[in-house]
Amino acid sequence: MNALKERIVDLIEALGPISVAEYFSLCLSDPTHGYYMTRDPFGRDGDFTTAPEISQMFGEAVGVWLVLAWRALGRPARPVIAEIGPGRGTLARDIVRTLDKLEPDLRLAARFTLVETSPKLTAVQAKTLEGAGGRFDWARSVDELPDGPLFIVGNELFDAIPMRQYVKTGGAWRERMIGLDGQDRLFFVAGAGSFDPSLLPPDAGAAGEGTIFEAAPVRTALMQKIAERIADRGGAGLFIDYGHLSSGFGDTLQAVRKHRPEDVLENPGEADLTSHVDFSALAETARAAGLDAHLTTQGQFLLGLGLLERAGRLGANATEAKREEIRAAVERLAGPDQMGDLFKVLAILPRGVSVPPFDG
Repeated sequence: MNALKERIVDLIEALGPISVAEYFSLCLSDPTHGYYMTRDPFGRDGDFTTAPEISQMFGEAVGVWLVLAWRALGRPARPVIAEIGPGRGTLARDIVRTLDKLEPDLRLAARFTLVETSPKLTAVQAKTLEGAGGRFDWARSVDELPDGPLFIVGNELFDAIPMRQYVKTGGAWRERMIGLDGQDRLFFVAGAGSFDPSLLPPDAGAAGEGTIFEAAPVRTALMQKIAERIADRGGAGLFIDYGHLSSGFGDTLQAVRKHRPEDVLENPGEADLTSHVDFSALAETARAAGLDAHLTTQGQFLLGLGLLERAGRLGANATEAKREEIRAAVERLAGPDQMGDLFKVLAILPRGVSVPPFDG
């Protein structure tokens, strides 16, 4: 039993079962033993690989979109370009390089800020961005970002923010909790207390016994904060994650370690813990703040911004081995049976502003 698991067991013994959201938060963000606080989990030598680590073409497409959004908004002065949950800094580096080529004026005018809470990852990001040129600042929250029009990107951000689970049992809905069995092993249990029924979807009453529903009020609160900032001061947001375009039922809580699925209760703090993102809920939150919200799949987004054309240019003078690597990256990023359909894209913009590929 690792140190964080011992702490969780002690907590449950003292106070009773904890919510899935509390367990999720402890696993990822505990200051001493939390997953993101203690390691660099990305890439082949880590536990999972994100799209920016697969190919530069992903970050280049995001950079193109930011350029198009900035132009569509009338080229506002002193924009803030921020990435929230920036991983190793690979996406930020590719965005900056793309801006250097396509829109040097934006590159020079923008204030680049990375929103990160992990000291470990902040150091990794700083190392990645060495030599990228210009100044990069760090903030711990959206509230700390500089004033001005905000152009913000989040890739695989919302899946790592805690959500709550509810289970239908005995004809009633209860919050799903984590307790201890007779041998001090963690297991899922239906909570005894009540909760806000407004978190459930309208058709919750018709759900069958054992059905699980996930709600993520913390994700909603973050989207609301970002959307209100953009509605007030201008800008745009782009968020890419795996999830679903419409709300539904089901258990999507999962753990990954060394690129393999793992029992979510087995090694807290040592495996990445995530769940699928409800993009429709995030889109409605942005619309409620007065913005337009556009949804598509990652594949459609990348193809609409010229992924195939960019792959062709990269492969034109490359070796056959390199061309095969590029083809494989295109398939992984945009193939419908890989990340192309599983990952979704949400763009939030001031009302009436049109930015490709969401303007067709």
